[in-house]
Amino acid sequence: MKIPFLSLLAGTTFLLAGACTRSTTDVERPSARASTETGAASSAPTIDRNAPTAGSSEYIDPAARKTAPDFRADIKKADARLLAVPGDVDALLLRAKSKSQLKDYSEAMKDYNAAIQLAPTNSDVYYNRGLNRLEMKQYSGAILDFGKATKYNPKDRDAFFGRGSAKMQMFNYRSAIPDFTRAIALDPNYADAYEYRGISYASINKFKEARADLEKAAQLNPAAEKSLRRYVGNKDK
Repeated sequence: MKIPFLSLLAGTTFLLAGACTRSTTDVERPSARASTETGAASSAPTIDRNAPTAGSSEYIDPAARKTAPDFRADIKKADARLLAVPGDVDALLLRAKSKSQLKDYSEAMKDYNAAIQLAPTNSDVYYNRGLNRLEMKQYSGAILDFGKATKYNPKDRDAFFGRGSAKMQMFNYRSAIPDFTRAIALDPNYADAYEYRGISYASINKFKEARADLEKAAQLNPAAEKSLRRYVGNKDK
């Protein structure tokens, strides 16, 4: 996921630690893991560098826990594929995601842009470029990309979650809440969406709603108990 809050949450950094990149052929999409840590200032969400990266079966083993050498190897595979088949969208996306995982965000953007030129209605390309923009702290651009992802795939819970998270980075808590609500409608067990919506409610002093969401998030994922204690406490009692 990351999100600077008002006085209630001052000095806190929110991380979208498990946001996973996707390829054009992904079926299962691992949920993002929202976590909170005290920090000096807000920062963009960080992608979990050790999380499995789901991708095209031709290029990636979705179950692999990739390391930097793996990502560099994937770039070489993508390079070879693009030499053989210029304009291969899956290869461009693989290379872009690998560059992003290696924190070469500017170079990754070039491949994402090229992929979008070739596949302008591909929701997964927009989703992954949105994640890359979050890393670059380009929050307005991320909102637009996640919006495109939801346009071309209205059932993409992760894209709604990503857009809500980007809005939170811009202090647009009220606007973020409907995105998390939509993600929850698509997946009633989406713990991270409950957690982020609860934190959004807390940031606008709706503590009753915040408690309900954060308690639900903690039921689904005990790690959210930390957010429940931090952002609600006894405020709605």
